[in-house]
Amino acid sequence: MKIFKEEQRFNQPWLIILMLISTIVPIGIYIKEYLENPENFTNLEVIGFIFLILFASGFIFFFKLITRIDETGIHYKFFPFHRIFRVIQWNEIQKAYVRTYDPCGEYGGWGLKGGIFWDKPTGRAINVSGDIGIQLILKNGKKLLIGTQKQNDTKNVLAAYNTKIN
Repeated sequence: MKIFKEEQRFNQPWLIILMLISTIVPIGIYIKEYLENPENFTNLEVIGFIFLILFASGFIFFFKLITRIDETGIHYKFFPFHRIFRVIQWNEIQKAYVRTYDPCGEYGGWGLKGGIFWDKPTGRAINVSGDIGIQLILKNGKKLLIGTQKQNDTKNVLAAYNTKIN
């Protein structure tokens, strides 16, 4: 019985730099305005604005994608959108394989992609970085791609459970 576990977060260097810049610039502008005209701002407004910018910029780093593959099926949770694991049982899957994909071209980027407003043939995607994913084609015709950074481990565990896919 093989078990695969993976936890991913948004921790790409380019994203961290972008978030730092998008945090430092507005805080710097606001503090400059405050220092030039302190009578226009209360201390509570300054502290509140700085906290709001820091929270808004840092919120993305709380997101995490957890994937688990075991004898039951494929479990995934994209926190904070999913509080509990979503489970796709092996008997619901028509085909499961690891593939390279174009995150921006096929799904419009990274994150939780798809749903009501996404009616494309590529289906839904849940990913945080990279361009490798577990492609699931379900028996009900829906498609789901779950991003992974562990391509070889994922291939091995899917091969081990291939007989469970009806």
